[in-house]
Amino acid sequence: MNLSDSRIAGQPAESPGELSLRAQPLARLSAAEAVFNAIRADIESGRAAVGGKLSSEATLAHQYGVSRSVIREALRSCTALGLTVTKTGKGTFVVADKVANDLTLGQYSARDLTEARPHIEVPAAGLAAQRRTDEQLETLRHIVDAMTAETDPESWVSLDSSFHAAIARASRNRVFASVVGDIRGALAHQSETLNMVADRQHASDVEHQRILAAIEAGSADEASAAMAAHLHAVGVALDSILNQ
Repeated sequence: MNLSDSRIAGQPAESPGELSLRAQPLARLSAAEAVFNAIRADIESGRAAVGGKLSSEATLAHQYGVSRSVIREALRSCTALGLTVTKTGKGTFVVADKVANDLTLGQYSARDLTEARPHIEVPAAGLAAQRRTDEQLETLRHIVDAMTAETDPESWVSLDSSFHAAIARASRNRVFASVVGDIRGALAHQSETLNMVADRQHASDVEHQRILAAIEAGSADEASAAMAAHLHAVGVALDSILNQ
């Protein structure tokens, strides 16, 4: 999305060393994506120089006409791409003008997740198809239905991590359940970034529906295959970001 007609990018900040990303309020369904794209464009073009400090969350929220939660969502994706670092009490600083070789997702990286998830979530989906209870199946249905209808990106991301955690629990393997529970935060950050940069939300909904259908049918092979296909698609999307 081209915001050049609605914003004045890279104007000098009022205080030395701080970068002001000035904009008219954004009237878009995906406000976080719009803000993310604007900030990323300023960083990659050099208008927001490496070593500089971005305006505060409150200032950016006012400039773009969005809530601070939208700004935080956009900044988290900038950090995940390795473009910025947020220091508690000091602000967010530009540390690179191009995407890193890997994404930073809390205490894990995208590479960590890509390498580990197929060994955990593929067999967990297969076991869930064999072992899930009626109550667990109903929980999965509810999550998938909610995701399909959800228009708020932040709420969708929360449901996404809940879906994967619920499958692990339905496998009735405590190791799988514990590991997926431990990486839920990283999964949420990854989904958030992929939705903004690679527009993955609708594709993920379809893939989740296939996983659910296989679990509902009680087919371990189909559930494992559907989860493997989903994780492969996520990996392809990640590669497209990192190899831009």
